[in-house]
Amino acid sequence: MAVERTLSIIKPDATNRNLTGKINAKFEDAGLRIVAQKRIQLTKAQAGEFYAVHKERPFYDELCEFMASAPVVVQVLEGEGAIAKNRDVMGATNPADAAAGTIRAEFAESVGENSVHGSDAPETAAVEIAYFFSGLELVG
Repeated sequence: MAVERTLSIIKPDATNRNLTGKINAKFEDAGLRIVAQKRIQLTKAQAGEFYAVHKERPFYDELCEFMASAPVVVQVLEGEGAIAKNRDVMGATNPADAAAGTIRAEFAESVGENSVHGSDAPETAAVEIAYFFSGLELVG
């Protein structure tokens, strides 16, 4: 399996509850390395641009409001099969469906406030990483 990079976002519901360290430990325990990380406060417009793929979905405005409601931690995870591994560690979007021990099973408050975001494909990861990080910030 190839070494990949993927974007991870620790969302406002998790940063508000000081879960960044616990969530990062799950990534690291799974063999993922954090090669870039920063805590930022998104504006609603920035969140809207990032989630533009969902613009026509009924939850779009609520998602943008939520993502701008408190700081988030954006980071780049690296490792073999990092995209799939990250998605496994995160668990299903709906915490009720997430496997025991996953981030969403342990920390998510609802489908909307599900603690983390992760890229779903190599092409998506490249675009999402570039949205938040310059090449100089990726130190693997």
